[in-house]
Amino acid sequence: MSKRKWALLAATLVSIIYGVTFTIAKDVMPKYLEPFGFISLRVGGSVLLFWLVSLFGPKERIALGDFPRIIAAAFFGVALNMLTFFKGLSYTSPIMGAVLMVTTPMIVLILSSIIMKERMQKRKLFGIILGLAGTITLILYGKSMVNAPNATLGNLLVFINAISYGFYLIIVKKLMDKYNAFTFVKWIYTFGFLMVLPFGWSEFSAVNWTEIPNAIFWKIGFVVVFSTFLTYLLNLISMRELNPTTVAVFIYLQPLFATVFAVSLGKDELSWVKLLSAVLIFTGVYLVTIQKNKLNT
Repeated sequence: MSKRKWALLAATLVSIIYGVTFTIAKDVMPKYLEPFGFISLRVGGSVLLFWLVSLFGPKERIALGDFPRIIAAAFFGVALNMLTFFKGLSYTSPIMGAVLMVTTPMIVLILSSIIMKERMQKRKLFGIILGLAGTITLILYGKSMVNAPNATLGNLLVFINAISYGFYLIIVKKLMDKYNAFTFVKWIYTFGFLMVLPFGWSEFSAVNWTEIPNAIFWKIGFVVVFSTFLTYLLNLISMRELNPTTVAVFIYLQPLFATVFAVSLGKDELSWVKLLSAVLIFTGVYLVTIQKNKLNT
């Protein structure tokens, strides 16, 4: 198998893992772990894994002037990103959460035009409006009676998570160009852990570990090891052979995998509102990315 095919396989696996995570994380919280307590466990476990692997990686020193950027990346990419996502996911359904996540590329485009002064084409602007229309429809009317106690608030929090991740992608780009990924990711997660700990410590310390079934322990381990640590490694493999635009396209597979997995287990249900919202979002994403995909794949 060629290096490119391995990279495409790695990117596909990332989408499958993320898609499955929507439902697996819902099985853990809030029944066994509250969202913020789960975040503390997830980020803390990942910190240990990243520091352990970094012992065997390249030895680079980070310039003191780059730490403010690392701290900002930790806030948007770990703290705000994960706290709003898991809290939102505890309120909304897996399908709605997954569909909202595909607005990230459009959010990145908007932030790039504002922060980096990139020119926004009319086609892309129309795509953004379509996508946001789908997002607003999903937030306001995409209420599911299955596993979604407060869908409106949950959808809003997941959308904030997508905006936060958009900021993270822009902030982290210069670090990616300057250092090996393992050099700075351990610091991003370390600072991120310090940021989420005040929110999650009380929930984490309140967990009655003796009442958690073995199956739930396995699902917790899946989120820590596969959904956080392994997906990052797989992204590194894919980004060595594929450009960022091609890798980003794979995020659009996440709602597909999330929907198939959630519906097959009876964890969620489809509705016309969700389907219409998804069509608007995917059409908007297509209009935003079509030219870049054709030129850069």
